[in-house]
Amino acid sequence: MIIKQLSVFVQNESGRLMEVTEALHEANVNISALNIAETAEYGVLRMIVDDIEKAVNALKDLSYSIKVTDVLCVEMPDVPGSLNRVLKALLSVDLNVAYMYGYSNDGKAPLILKVVDNERAQIALKEAELE
Repeated sequence: MIIKQLSVFVQNESGRLMEVTEALHEANVNISALNIAETAEYGVLRMIVDDIEKAVNALKDLSYSIKVTDVLCVEMPDVPGSLNRVLKALLSVDLNVAYMYGYSNDGKAPLILKVVDNERAQIALKEAELE
C-alpha cells in the first residue's frame, strides 16, 4: 500500500533529534517507524506517523525543513526469503529500491520502500502475492 512518509532535515548536533520528538509528542503525534541517515553536518529523519498534517504543522512551527513523500509499505511474513521475494518482484518490472527500512514483530515484517514508480511496484507485488 502507498503511505505518506515525513522526512525532516535535522542538524547533526546534540539535542536536535529530541527537539523533533518533543514537538511531535506535544502535538500528540505517534511515530510508528523511523530511519535516520546522516552526514557530517545534518541528518535526514524519515518517519511514518499517525497524523501527517499535525506532524508537518508542529515541525514547521520550529522552522524545520520537511518533505512529505509517498512510499510503499509491504507487510511480509517474518520468515527467511521474504525480502528476497519483494526484491524479485520489483526487479521483474525493472524497479530499483532507492532506500528501505523495516522491522519485524510478532511474525510480521513491515517494510517501507522508496521506488520511482509506486503504482508499478504495487502491481508487481500483488502479482507476487505480497501485500
